[in-house]
Amino acid sequence: MATDRVLCGSSSEIERGEEQEEQQQEHDSEAKLLHDRFRLSAISIAESEASKNGMEISKVLVSCIADLAYKFTEGLAKDLQLFAQHANRKCVNMEDVILSAHRNEHVSSYLRTFSNDLKARDPSSERKRKKEAKKNDKATI
Repeated sequence: MATDRVLCGSSSEIERGEEQEEQQQEHDSEAKLLHDRFRLSAISIAESEASKNGMEISKVLVSCIADLAYKFTEGLAKDLQLFAQHANRKCVNMEDVILSAHRNEHVSSYLRTFSNDLKARDPSSERKRKKEAKKNDKATI
């Protein structure tokens, strides 16, 4: 009979399947929490900017803006991850962020300026620049 069937597979396989399902549920709940927090932040920013400029903004428009910003951010995160993987790195760095903005020259130049300002303030980057300068001096000789 159909009700008398026994599932094939060892108990460890069943436990692994249950563990993977549990991890997926945990991941989904974390993703939903992040989405909700992002959405609330975007709504708060939009409403704040509207009130700062003496404007009213509809709830539907704010919701659409929040969803678009989230979708854009998801795509950006995937691009950054791919750039880092392509360079055989596990971490995203500033060059990946600048590369992701290559379609918008204004944003790209702003990010490069921001990056250079950060490097100028960072004492550890000064040592790196000195090492690079020595390498360049040796290469030109």
